[in-house]
Amino acid sequence: MKNGSVIGIVGAILDNSSRAGKEEELAMKMAIEDFHSDYYSSTNQTLILHVINSDGDLMQAALAARDLISKQQVKAILGPQTWEETSLVAKVGSENHVPVLSFAEAAPKWANEIWPFLVQASHDHTNHMKAIAAIVQSWKWFQVNVIYEDRDSSANEFLPQFSFALREVNAKITHLLPLPPCPSSSMLSRELENLKRDQTRVFVVHLSSSQLGVQLFQKAKEMNMMEKDYVWITTDPLTGLVHSFNSSIISSMQGVLGVKRYFPDDSNRFHDFRNKFRKRFDLEHPEEDNNEPGIFAVQAYDAAWTVALAMKENSKVNNGQKFLEKILKSDFRGLSGKVEFNSDQRLPPADIFQIINVAGKRGYIEHGFWSEKSGFSLSLRENGKKSSSMEDLGLVFWPGFPMKTPEGWTPPTASKPLRIAVPGLSMFKEYVNVELNGNSLSFGGFSIDVFEAMLDELPYYLPHEFNLFNDTYDKLVEQIHLKNFDAVVGDVAITSQRYEHAEFTQPYTDLGLVMVVPVQSESSDKTWLFMKPFTKSMWVFIVLVNLYNGFVVWFIERNNFPELNGSILNQMGTLIWLAFSTLFSLQGGKLHSNLSRMTMVVWLFVALVITQIYTANLSSMLTVQRLEPTVTDIETLQSSNSMVGYCRGSYLERYLIEVLEFKHNNIKKFSSPEDYAKALRSREIGAAFLEVPAANLFLAKYCKGFRMVGPTYKVGGYGYAFPRGSPMLPIINEALLKVYESGKIWELENTMLALEECEEKNEEDDDETKARSLSANSFWVLFIITGTTSTISLVSYLFRVYKSLFKHKTLVWRLMAAVIKYWGDGKKCFSRRISDVEESGTNSLNASDSRTRV
Repeated sequence: MKNGSVIGIVGAILDNSSRAGKEEELAMKMAIEDFHSDYYSSTNQTLILHVINSDGDLMQAALAARDLISKQQVKAILGPQTWEETSLVAKVGSENHVPVLSFAEAAPKWANEIWPFLVQASHDHTNHMKAIAAIVQSWKWFQVNVIYEDRDSSANEFLPQFSFALREVNAKITHLLPLPPCPSSSMLSRELENLKRDQTRVFVVHLSSSQLGVQLFQKAKEMNMMEKDYVWITTDPLTGLVHSFNSSIISSMQGVLGVKRYFPDDSNRFHDFRNKFRKRFDLEHPEEDNNEPGIFAVQAYDAAWTVALAMKENSKVNNGQKFLEKILKSDFRGLSGKVEFNSDQRLPPADIFQIINVAGKRGYIEHGFWSEKSGFSLSLRENGKKSSSMEDLGLVFWPGFPMKTPEGWTPPTASKPLRIAVPGLSMFKEYVNVELNGNSLSFGGFSIDVFEAMLDELPYYLPHEFNLFNDTYDKLVEQIHLKNFDAVVGDVAITSQRYEHAEFTQPYTDLGLVMVVPVQSESSDKTWLFMKPFTKSMWVFIVLVNLYNGFVVWFIERNNFPELNGSILNQMGTLIWLAFSTLFSLQGGKLHSNLSRMTMVVWLFVALVITQIYTANLSSMLTVQRLEPTVTDIETLQSSNSMVGYCRGSYLERYLIEVLEFKHNNIKKFSSPEDYAKALRSREIGAAFLEVPAANLFLAKYCKGFRMVGPTYKVGGYGYAFPRGSPMLPIINEALLKVYESGKIWELENTMLALEECEEKNEEDDDETKARSLSANSFWVLFIITGTTSTISLVSYLFRVYKSLFKHKTLVWRLMAAVIKYWGDGKKCFSRRISDVEESGTNSLNASDSRTRV
């Protein structure tokens, strides 16, 4: 460096034994040189870079920081690469008010509160975890194993972020394998062997050390874990170093998918940097097989440029706080992208990631890109095709180069089928029926049939074998946890206690627990039974229609019958008698007017229909036996200290005692439906508690003597049990949904219930045959007919009276006098001939020729 004034000294703490450290050191030197060339080439001012090699040792990193600050008088420190080193260096830097620009992959959110001079010069990896989760979702993998370096930063930052990202896509971590920085070969073999025994075949590798990564993949290849059915996904920083691996290492990583942060490599500035970097890297590190710069080189270049710019504008001020503020105000376009720090002194999260596929001798294939905004894409052009699934990016070369995408887990094979336990204590053989055929067992029933139908919907053949297990259902499910069986198929209720040992599919039956009780003849009061054929509203309509029709007939015929005259009280009694006597006799011969006869005929027809229906309905009520349950709620059972029954071997004993609060001495277990029926009939028990599917089957067989009463208590229903975290479970649930949607379960259930013949068909009539009270809605047409007929008759009569009374205006007062006169004459008819009435004036009426009949 030429002699001249020094405007600033920059320190760097790197691990020169690593590829990342080598790239970072050269990139920093190039950044200082380029900055000097751009800004100080015509002056004697210069920037100085002091680099100290820590070899990845924490104490050396801390001592190097003190040396750079106290002896070299640096204004800023770049690096180191790991968080463990960074935490010590940041402590020293903050105590001396010297900014530390860290390249560590992850720093805790609280770091800046403790060390205010710490600046995160590498981009946040939050979206990195989302990119890997998107890959997992694309291929419908639901479980992954994670292999990571056992460091605080991985446990505190990477694992929580990755676990959350997986939950967002309905996946989860099944096994965690923390590796020390330098594991022994035997230790690595032992740990990988444990993972190999598990069914999950998707491995996410998060290692910052390239040496550890190389050791892992070489051991995995040696153990045949880089073959068909395996999936390996690497994260940064390991993916960012794949370009530096030689052919021997690449051969052990064939089929690996890698995700790394993308930086633009098509600008002229980067091409100039790349060309210079390659030449100098070959000179300084001839031991390296590859001279291409990676993400570590470009982010180190940008960090050195950031500090140089801040020094240029703050060269005369020797104040650490103001220098830090100047760094945080940086805003320029670097090799890695936009350099701009946010409020918590970090670069914003990276938003574009590149997916690579290790294949072939030359290294890897650039498979495509992922961003949270656009999803997967083959290119970053605006009009490029974008997709939510990685499948659309094209063919992926998986380990072992299989013809199809790995399932992500190892399904059972013919040589190692799925071991399924079937309960031998099932109360209802219609659900699980195990029979001995010679020297072998045959398995059938509704539960088995649904399971077989579900297997038909799987995208692959699932070899399996059924095994009989004669013990309680709780112990049956526990066998999965003990690894004695791989699954349980049968009428197994889903309970929280059983969930401790296994995981269940969604229920394939109705949910709920019900109470079944015997029925008895209804003993209600029959005093008012004669009123039951009709509803109250119907009786009201009958009375009103009769009174209205009686009034119409009375009004028309009142002057034709002496008995219809008299006092008001007498006429009201006659009207009521006339209204209801018509229900039993017509008396049509005594009627003088055709209008009243028409009213009476329609009225009698309606009355005849109503009377016949009343008689029939009353007869039905007297002959049909009504049944009612002996008990309607559990409070009655508890208050009467009654015994209740439940199925032997089920969880119901615990439920009845702990939830429904029955006494232990008041519950009794049964092993067959016949025992249930016998105990209920003899009143040995007051009620039986059954799951809804079992209750439906019981009532199909004993359809007359028993009934479900009370509320339905929510329980889990029947499901199939698998090991907790089984990768088969999502696929099994999807296949079970297909069976539901196809109607197959409904068909199987109806077939099962149809085969059950009611054993009590001739004992009692079904409740559906009970007679019901009839309402006015059943007779509204008849009421309209008779009401309309009577109204027409009444209106016609009034019209004729009006016409006769007002035919000649001069007769009004005489006609009124005649009405009053003849009203009191009970022996004469109101429709008699009116004569001898002289017309006032010059004209007169011939009374003998003029008659008025109504």
